[in-house]
Amino acid sequence: MTRWDTSDIPDQSGRSFIVTGANSGLGAVAARALAGAGAEVVLACRNVAKGERVAAGLGERARVRKLDLADLASVREFAAGADRVDVLINNAGVMAVPEGRTADGFEMQIGTNHLGHFALTGLLLDKVSDRVVTVSSGAHAAGKIDLDDLNWERRKYSRWSAYGQAKLANLMFAYELQRKLTAAGSPKISVAAHPGYAATELQSHTESFMDSLMAVGNRIFAQSAEMGALPELFAATMPVDPGAYYGPTGLGGMRGYPGRSDSTKASKDELVAGELWELSEKLTGVTYSFGT
Repeated sequence: MTRWDTSDIPDQSGRSFIVTGANSGLGAVAARALAGAGAEVVLACRNVAKGERVAAGLGERARVRKLDLADLASVREFAAGADRVDVLINNAGVMAVPEGRTADGFEMQIGTNHLGHFALTGLLLDKVSDRVVTVSSGAHAAGKIDLDDLNWERRKYSRWSAYGQAKLANLMFAYELQRKLTAAGSPKISVAAHPGYAATELQSHTESFMDSLMAVGNRIFAQSAEMGALPELFAATMPVDPGAYYGPTGLGGMRGYPGRSDSTKASKDELVAGELWELSEKLTGVTYSFGT
């Protein structure tokens, strides 16, 4: 892949995007880049005040709407009030947080990162004209989907294992969504992306000694949020392969400009993906419609 960056984003005038978690980090960078390319952008944020501060610098094409992915009532309210949109970017997430529960009783990481986005995408899919981009992570490689205890109700909680499971779920969802779109003959596409190792606020909320450790890593090893957002921007705006996975192409996928990424054998397990999909529909109460 050549040195693709935000200057290479095609003119997005007349196109619209929803970016979850656009109040900070990769989502804020993505929103700025899309608005700068002429797009209309909805910043879907739990923290509306922070979202408004980002939107204030983006002009009249940007607006903020409340979305708490850890509360299915909020997800439903957001989806019900959403207009038609070209691209949905499932960017928001939490990482390695202490054990906690969403408003609906889900483990916080699988509930926010996967189930919240699963419900949002299902409720919005009829309004999305072009594509869904779901942000995963290299941490998916450490994940394992436990269909019998997805919400850590019986296992001893491990924040990093829970994070790996959630990011693996994100990637498996993106792949399975494309398979289902293809089977339905839909022209819509599903694409996944990951930021490599990018310095964002995500690494400062584990409420453990890792916050300090990762702060050092951010200064020494990590690339900027501006670089980390490039794969999702590429996936959202460029001609891409349906069902593909994009990320940095340097340093083992940790840094660099965007290109195609590989993923683990587990992420491509269609049987588990199908079972995870069925379980996600059951847990969220959201059943997908694949009308073209």
